[in-house]
Amino acid sequence: DIGARINDANNEQLKFAGGYDHNYVINNDGYKYGDLMTNVAMLKSNESGIKLTIDTDQPGIQFYSGNFLDGSKKTKDGQAIQYRSACCLETQHFPDSCNKVNFPSTVLKKEKPFQSLTRHRFSVE
Repeated sequence: DIGARINDANNEQLKFAGGYDHNYVINNDGYKYGDLMTNVAMLKSNESGIKLTIDTDQPGIQFYSGNFLDGSKKTKDGQAIQYRSACCLETQHFPDSCNKVNFPSTVLKKEKPFQSLTRHRFSVE
């Protein structure tokens, strides 16, 4: 359950970000070779049974729990998007990669165009 520990007063990172805004390292050796998609995340609604599964070839995934949503943004049908009423999973490289030599490189070169694969699969259980 995403919300079970989101207000943990003893967790410095959760307090600092006001919730989840964390980058997770994906254990995917295939990333180094650019040829392997790995299952990296799954979200499921206990109410509707709708399930989202994410596969990617990226080395990280950022999880954001809507910490700064305040009702000022609206859905397509005009409903206000409230605090922590949504979440986001972004496949990506690690924050600060450009300054860390031990992180996967984010340097782009004209002779090697950037390419990335991410697949979002929806199902109902």
